[in-house]
Amino acid sequence: MPLSRTGGALARCRRPILGLRSSPSPLGLLLPFIILLTGPLSSVCEAPASPKFTKMPTDQIGVSGGVASFVCQASGSPKPVVYWNKKGKKVNSQRIETVEFDEGAGAVLRIQPLRAPRDENIYECVARNSEGEVSVTAKLAIIREDLLPFGFPSIDMGPQLKVVERTRTATMLCAASGIPDPEISWFKDFLPVDPFSSQGRIKQLRSGALQIENSEETDQGKYECVATNSQGVRYSSPANLYVRVRRVPPRFSILPSNHEIMPGGSVNITCVAVGSPMPYVKWMLGTEDLTTEDEMPIGRNVLELNGVRESANYTCVAMSSLGIIEATAQVLVKTLPKPPGTPIVTETTATSVTITWDSGNPDPVSYYIIQYRAKGPDSKYETVDSITTTRYSIGGLYPNTEYEIRVSAFNSIGQGPSSTRVDARTGEQAPASPPRNVQAHIMSQNTVMVRWEEPEEPNGQVKGYRVYYTMDPSRPMNEWQIHNVQDSVITTIQNLVTSETYTIQVLAFTSVGDGPFSDPVHVKVMPGVPGQPGKFKVNKVADTHIELTWEPAYTKEGIVNYELLYRPVKFGSLEKLTFGPRNSYTVEGLKANTEYSFSLAAISNKGIGAFTNELVQRTLQAKPSAAPEGVSCKSASSSSLRVSWRPPPMEGHNGELAGYELRYQRVSGAGGGGQGLEGKGLPIPALQGETLLEGLEKWSWYNISMAAFTAEGTGPKSLAVICRTNEDVPGAAPRQVDLQPLNSSAIRATWRSVLPRLRQGQIRGYQVHFGRAESGESRNLPRIKDLLLDESQVKS
Repeated sequence: MPLSRTGGALARCRRPILGLRSSPSPLGLLLPFIILLTGPLSSVCEAPASPKFTKMPTDQIGVSGGVASFVCQASGSPKPVVYWNKKGKKVNSQRIETVEFDEGAGAVLRIQPLRAPRDENIYECVARNSEGEVSVTAKLAIIREDLLPFGFPSIDMGPQLKVVERTRTATMLCAASGIPDPEISWFKDFLPVDPFSSQGRIKQLRSGALQIENSEETDQGKYECVATNSQGVRYSSPANLYVRVRRVPPRFSILPSNHEIMPGGSVNITCVAVGSPMPYVKWMLGTEDLTTEDEMPIGRNVLELNGVRESANYTCVAMSSLGIIEATAQVLVKTLPKPPGTPIVTETTATSVTITWDSGNPDPVSYYIIQYRAKGPDSKYETVDSITTTRYSIGGLYPNTEYEIRVSAFNSIGQGPSSTRVDARTGEQAPASPPRNVQAHIMSQNTVMVRWEEPEEPNGQVKGYRVYYTMDPSRPMNEWQIHNVQDSVITTIQNLVTSETYTIQVLAFTSVGDGPFSDPVHVKVMPGVPGQPGKFKVNKVADTHIELTWEPAYTKEGIVNYELLYRPVKFGSLEKLTFGPRNSYTVEGLKANTEYSFSLAAISNKGIGAFTNELVQRTLQAKPSAAPEGVSCKSASSSSLRVSWRPPPMEGHNGELAGYELRYQRVSGAGGGGQGLEGKGLPIPALQGETLLEGLEKWSWYNISMAAFTAEGTGPKSLAVICRTNEDVPGAAPRQVDLQPLNSSAIRATWRSVLPRLRQGQIRGYQVHFGRAESGESRNLPRIKDLLLDESQVKS
């Protein structure tokens, strides 16, 4: 530090100071700027001065176990250092603490808890700088709690824990009593509170409470109120004041949304962010700022785009002193997507191909579409759409088949062009079908030739065949004899037992495994005996007959006859038919809708050959051959009849019953004389066994019959039953009513009965209503006279 002489005295001068201060920028960030402190030399030079006390400690009388604080502060040039001595030595105790302030030019000596007589002493405050040293003393006396004098200060209400929002007002309460009335002062973090140094922001109220307006973070701390009078000093329990600073990092309350627009279109994108302090919001395109720093709004920023030709991602940036956040909005200019990259086959199985591909589109697509087909002149593409990844496994494919595959992309405009196609072959699998048209022919007394055709679904390259044969087909397949064949569809089996019948089954195999067995064929090892007829199958089917066809059995002797065995599968006896050489035969006289099994063998002069496997076929449905049973009826009302029945016997169904037909007609009497030939028909579902026949004429006879029907037609009618609806009130009044006076007190009334079709029951009598009339109007209630007919007069 340079020295200069002023007025003959040595002066200490301070150089001009370059000061750094932080100031908020428009972004809410603290940016440094420089303040140059300048002025005349006299404003930065200070004459040396020895220390001088500006605050001096006073004697105190404390209570045992309580607190005592002595405050000492000094000034001088250079700034003095203040410290405390006890008995000529610096204080050093766990209970005695020195708290410095004013850069060491002030110090508080705090003793807690007070112990008598150990702490009763004279304490010395020393202030020292290069110009000199001064000291001052204060005496501490301590009184036990049970020996306190009358009027010793008492804290009636001390401060309590308080939390206050920053910028709000905080009030720390304190009330004390004593004689004389004590004065109240405050300590914060063991240092005295000076309300006058806060420009009025901190006030001590008349009640003693400490009021802090527009609270700041620096106001946070531990507060004590102190009551002092001539009797002594009393400290309150400390209480913490917490100043809660509302600091919220920025967050988006409205995120920018993605938009799809047509080329040359316009769009506005809104971005809103909140926080405390409120963040500034700007828009960026890549690294380019779209919002200038001078025009950066707080909280909300709307990006206006016009004449947009290219898709792009726009970034909204919200920033404050607590952080920076970003959100991206995509503006997609709609065009058809480009073709994806050529698919790459990553995995194949016998029934699936897995491919991956590059999107080929800088803009997102809605989904991808895969088209694939087996290679061939007539094959058509199959489509899989709505694929949202760039990897997919196409399943359900045929084994050992070559496919061509292509991919296209789809967006809101439509489907783009396809990628270059890729070819892929599925893996092999065991054959899915057996060898076809297996035949066995006798070659000699112990040799059979077996031939067959390749499977329809080999699922790969057939490596060979296995021929299984046995004399006892009831034994498990692993006990049959096996004859392996490679590169051929014909073989001979030797060393067979003469006159025995063998059962033969053949399977094909690939490098993956064995396929299924063919249907068994049978062969009798006897020269001259025909082999099993080939391709035995059903040609035509009717309700009562079935036509069978086959290929002639192989034999050198010539076939003289065929023997056909057949029977109903469920019930019935075995029937045998023998007929001359031919390639087809129609079995007649069968029951409709019935399963039959058929087996055929050829006969030569050397004997009968092996029978074919059983062939099962159901005859077609026919109309029922029997009528419903138990048809009955009874009256339900004057206009309805309830009819019930049972289905025809099962053997008369001839198919699945589709329903019933109820036929009815009105007849003249119980004898059944009809008023029509066929009457009316009413269809009824097959599951019903009862129905209500409504809308009939009252008190009338009806002839009712039932018939069942299938899809092929209606069967015979049941025997008719006769039913009559119930009686009802007459449907009309008596006819031709005539009145003749007989004398002054009698009148004869005559009439004719109701017409028969309107009687609706048996007429059992009449009621005559009569009364006195004046001027053609009745003057009182009519009287009623019942006229009942004798039983002999009642006619049906």
